[in-house]
Amino acid sequence: MAASDDKNNGVLHSKYELGRQLGHGTFAKVYHAKNLHTGTNVAMKVVGKEKVIKVGMTDQIKREISVMKMVKHPNIVELYEVMASKSKIYFAMELVRGGELFSKIAKGRLREEVARSYFQQLISAVDFCHSRGVYHRDLKPENLLLDDEGNLKVTDFGLSAFCDHLRQDGLLHTTCGTPAYVAPEIIGKKGYDGAKADIWSCGVILYVLLAGFLPFQDENIVAMYRKIYRGDFKCPPWFSSDARRLITKMLDPNPSTRITISKIMESPWFKKSAPKNTKFSIEDEVIQSKGLEAKSLNAFHIISLSEGFDLSPLFEEKKREQKEEMRFATTEPATAVVSKLEEVAKSSKFSVRKSGDESSVRLQGRENGRKGKLGIAAEIFAVTPSFLVVEVKKSSGDTLEYNQFCSKELRPALRDIVWRSAAGHSFPA
Repeated sequence: MAASDDKNNGVLHSKYELGRQLGHGTFAKVYHAKNLHTGTNVAMKVVGKEKVIKVGMTDQIKREISVMKMVKHPNIVELYEVMASKSKIYFAMELVRGGELFSKIAKGRLREEVARSYFQQLISAVDFCHSRGVYHRDLKPENLLLDDEGNLKVTDFGLSAFCDHLRQDGLLHTTCGTPAYVAPEIIGKKGYDGAKADIWSCGVILYVLLAGFLPFQDENIVAMYRKIYRGDFKCPPWFSSDARRLITKMLDPNPSTRITISKIMESPWFKKSAPKNTKFSIEDEVIQSKGLEAKSLNAFHIISLSEGFDLSPLFEEKKREQKEEMRFATTEPATAVVSKLEEVAKSSKFSVRKSGDESSVRLQGRENGRKGKLGIAAEIFAVTPSFLVVEVKKSSGDTLEYNQFCSKELRPALRDIVWRSAAGHSFPA
């Protein structure tokens, strides 16, 4: 519904009275607002059109509107209406006052019956979305809000997809989500089933609720991806056997054998209900952190990719005896990385072989060195759709010749596409 920029006397479009700012993100600000016709309090999300167009997010905004109109459920934040002016888009949404579920976990792990209650509500919402052909694709505690009564509300459908986005093979192909919650088949850049990917993310969330920290952690994002790809995690000793069994089935790295939502709902742990008429206080819900969780929760800050995010572990050379690989980050697309590698190969007498999806490149030397022909492999990992980590390593030949090639030819050629953190880290020294 189009409208003019009517903000006379703090009233928006002659209908909503805007109040204090509740929060803000890169592309939007959220205000407390009141519907003057009904007296209803709402959260008003205000998005600047120019900014959205500039960064190419128009389709994402349209998708979020389409999806939120399709999914009306007690455990999903409701979109009441969308208004537009020449310069802004306004989303009048359900006001959820209880904050993020994440803030509860930050205080410590949840008691099992409390975690189960939140998880049951999450699965109910996700099952409803899937029944409408909608896949969230970015499920994490920060996108789970709580209302005044402590009921869970799923929000932020900006990365969601629905059936229209399926290719002819019936699968989704867009890499998205948040690194520690993303399913291995998405990391592998193969087509994936959106429902199966959401189930994996729900499994990570359940683990975090019960443990107070993440199942897949590493200072190095590529190493963390490897753990996710293998499904390499351990359950803490305080997990019940039923919880352990369910999480293991949800965090199955093979999507074809991963548990389905209907089977989750039939599992003994899920079906167990909380004692009737029990109202938990914060003190009852949380088992206070005793140091382990505080260290582990630092991984959340890695995941958030906030401004000033320090990726220094990615740029440190390995110990002297292992100088056979290096890593760097870039905000350039994978095609730009591949093109640079092809340029280097051309000038340095290498043949090039690349994968169809441009997630890996192999350079093979044409001349024999001290230990045969030098071979170099580059793997490209999408941390987010616009932030890549590239791992380069020797696949054959002499380590000294590899290091000389990297320092004299490869690094200088790639320097202009390497991302620098706020701390100034780029290549290995």
